[in-house]
Amino acid sequence: MSELVANKKLNVLMVGTGEYTTGFVNGAASTSDKKVGVIGLTMFDLRRRGKVEKISIVGTNGKKLPAIREHLNKNIGQVYNMDTTLDYSCPADDQVDPDAYKTAIDQYLSPGDAITVFTPDPTHYAIALYAIQRGIHVLLTKPAVKILSQHQELIAEADKQGVVVMVEYHKRFDPAYRDARAKALTFGEFNYFYSYMSQPKRQLDTFRAWAGKESDISYYLNSHHIDFHCWALEGKAVPYRVMASGSKGVATSAPFNLAENTEDTISLLVNWRSTATPGHEGVAVYTSSWIAPNKSEVHSQQRFHYLGASGELHVDQAHRGYTTTSDANGHAFVNPFYMNYAPDEEGHFGGQGGYGYVSIEKFVDACRTVNAKRLAPNDLDQRHMPTIRNTVLVTAILEAGRISLDQNRPVEIAASAEDGYTLV
Repeated sequence: MSELVANKKLNVLMVGTGEYTTGFVNGAASTSDKKVGVIGLTMFDLRRRGKVEKISIVGTNGKKLPAIREHLNKNIGQVYNMDTTLDYSCPADDQVDPDAYKTAIDQYLSPGDAITVFTPDPTHYAIALYAIQRGIHVLLTKPAVKILSQHQELIAEADKQGVVVMVEYHKRFDPAYRDARAKALTFGEFNYFYSYMSQPKRQLDTFRAWAGKESDISYYLNSHHIDFHCWALEGKAVPYRVMASGSKGVATSAPFNLAENTEDTISLLVNWRSTATPGHEGVAVYTSSWIAPNKSEVHSQQRFHYLGASGELHVDQAHRGYTTTSDANGHAFVNPFYMNYAPDEEGHFGGQGGYGYVSIEKFVDACRTVNAKRLAPNDLDQRHMPTIRNTVLVTAILEAGRISLDQNRPVEIAASAEDGYTLV
């Protein structure tokens, strides 16, 4: 194999123009901890570093694109002396087209190129399937999809086409979470897990277009810790029963007035069964909320407790011993380990070690390696990467939770020889 082929750069189409991709929300820079986004910034830097070639973007409303290009140039290009040129954008600046991603994929991508999908949850399946069937690698935001059967179809299509399909569960690359998983594996049989994750209620305005109508807070935030827990228990235990409860009243009231029955907080109670020791079971409680105080010391509370037969651990992802206080922003705990936006000594972006960046770079590296035929996509499954196959139980638990809420009953996750798992 020639060195040229082995090191061929990756062409990337960013699908979705919102907060995580660009940091641009409601006509201005986001007020969250992602003021200049994650995907776009990382891709521009990976292009500077020689791993990415062409970068394009597609949304549904082209009328937003001029302001987004200006935002990227002002807040990324000028700050980091970085090229934020987009090789292609779609739809046209005066058009609105919900199927623009199809045009972009058909006209500007070739097999072996890649897309990132950071769009509302119900759209993931159609976009990913369209790309996969055309030989395009896919990075999906969490949750991959909302429905287990759709997840299983994406697995089958990815295998058929031989493409990389990963889910951007960046906590797998957080050093604290990675170390916690390694220690949990030494603690014997699983017994108990509790997680909590929240965001301030001002985010309800950011999510207004879909919150409570197209998805819920469990899909949006519980997915992170469910993935961590499934990853920690790979080969050790499987979930078999889910019962969900939710609280209501804030999101549906003024000033938010979201869709009727939108939950404020959702807890999933999940029973796990050991695959090694008959009769040994564990229980997990995954809780998420989007009505936390607006003036909290962090943008997102994130913590969990894991108890095994011979040890336990606690991780508080929000409080890492680094605080700031200012007249403008008050007192805050800071987490530069996720996305560190400080420039390096040459004035370029210097946050390549942040786990938000690392998770995207891992995807780019995986696509380039598979394109060079140095690895097969299934090899990534064996390396415990957040591939579409390795994250199927996350979708099973999340959908079971939604069914449980809607039907007020427990939902069983049954093993099936035909397609892995079914919900009963």
